[in-house]
Amino acid sequence: MMGYYKAPDLTAEMIDKDGWLYTGDIGVIEEGKFLKITDRKKEMFKLSAGKYIAPQVIENKLKESPFIEQAMVIGENEKFASALISPNFGFLHDWCSLHKIQFRDNKDLIEVPEVIERLSKEIREVNKSFSEHEQIKKFRLVTEEWTPQSGELSPTLKLKRNLVAKHYKDLIADMYSKTEKDQNVLKLLKSGINGILKNLPKF
Repeated sequence: MMGYYKAPDLTAEMIDKDGWLYTGDIGVIEEGKFLKITDRKKEMFKLSAGKYIAPQVIENKLKESPFIEQAMVIGENEKFASALISPNFGFLHDWCSLHKIQFRDNKDLIEVPEVIERLSKEIREVNKSFSEHEQIKKFRLVTEEWTPQSGELSPTLKLKRNLVAKHYKDLIADMYSKTEKDQNVLKLLKSGINGILKNLPKF
């Protein structure tokens, strides 16, 4: 049995001349006839190179891993996409027990090299499903479990992106900041170039 409902009145601005309804969703046509909604247009962002990313598609793929409970893909106006990962701590605790990995608490756990490498492996596997610009280049694990009660998720389990980004602004800054080594290399290059220019004969 199929149920029906009466659609609300639609304004002319919501429907184009060909009869298409603008909903703000992003989707793909499957099997030539089914529309599958994959993301919200307002959640898309653009990298500094001009490539667009639909984060929810990547996040849903990441959450297929038993090691990952929640994920938020970021990178607006940056050179590459990164992710904040809230692990599935119950599964991760069992995995550590199986592999005889010792830790004091979740804060200690997310810094264990074996754990970071195992999550890296999961992300590398997910990256195979996406084009180069959509692939996760860096990630950081967090100790908090994101829930509607803690505020990171809405009652319908959607990410509150602005709130999460604000809460983890230091972690995000760390992923996109240049390392001390990078800075030293740039200084050496700059110094070398200035030295060459200074010693060039003047005409």
